Amino acid sequence: MKLIKYLVIFVLLSSLVFVVSAQDAATEPEMYCTEEIAAEMRAAGTFIPIISKGFQHQFWLAVREGARQAADDCGVQITFEGPESEAMVDRQMDMLQSALDRDPAAIVFAAVDSQAAIPLLERAEEAGIPVVAFDSGVDSDIPVATAATDNVAAAALAADRMAELIGGEGEVAVIAHDQTSRTGIDRVDGFVARMEEAYPDITIVDVQYGGGDQLRSTDLARAIMLAYPNLKGFFGANEGSIIGVLNAATELEMAEQLVIIGYDSGAQQIEAITSGLEEGAITQNPIGIGYRAVEAAVMALRGEEVSPTIDTGFFWYDATNIEDEEIAAVLYE
Repeated sequence: MKLIKYLVIFVLLSSLVFVVSAQDAATEPEMYCTEEIAAEMRAAGTFIPIISKGFQHQFWLAVREGARQAADDCGVQITFEGPESEAMVDRQMDMLQSALDRDPAAIVFAAVDSQAAIPLLERAEEAGIPVVAFDSGVDSDIPVATAATDNVAAAALAADRMAELIGGEGEVAVIAHDQTSRTGIDRVDGFVARMEEAYPDITIVDVQYGGGDQLRSTDLARAIMLAYPNLKGFFGANEGSIIGVLNAATELEMAEQLVIIGYDSGAQQIEAITSGLEEGAITQNPIGIGYRAVEAAVMALRGEEVSPTIDTGFFWYDATNIEDEEIAAVLYE
């Protein structure tokens, strides 16, 4: 059984690259934690709190699963928590403060706001507590590493797919989760910049932010669709955002005229892609993000050199490849 477990983890931790052609390939990383390292960490009673951006999406539960696998392999104790909403900056700061008060060996942190946490992270640095960022980094060099998707490149790929599917011209819109986290900033910037530099006949008519909340994103998407009746494409930059777009398109009976592209996965989005309501999406590697973040924290604690940027990769998926083994391994419901 243990061999099977490691084979599964090995697949999930592949340093994925986006699928643009059959020639693209992934580089398989070696797992760092051995039985000896795990015994060392257990003997030291190593405790690493993990503060995520929230629990409102299945994405974070998948990240937590990866973190738990790494904690088991590396012999460390973890906690995994996040605010009820990805818009609750103050609540996340309270969690980070509480984590620091417990005198942890290291901290793994995904910032809701890329700047708000810096004073607390400075306190961690002063106390000699290594910080590893995951999913969404901070505007500081305090984290020894950031395990995340290259969101700029991933969103640029979404823009390329959108341009191809709408014939290189027309009006498109974007709903993202926020303007404060690095994921929110980078996904919008990556999509918009790619459209502006490569597709002069495509106009981005609106960019709105729904806080990752499905209901709020639905309201925003509905308003955009009504304001721009000739809209040809819509990009939702995270799970909550794209569900809002799908809800609005269905409600207004505009799905057939729109090319809808999303980000992440989840049962509703997978069903939309399978049924043809949504053209496709970018999937991250959430289990890999959680695993590599904890692994990096253990490496830092042992004085090992850690790469400042741990690119956990991404894929484009649609109805043609959603059942492929490499895609299925990084989707979650």
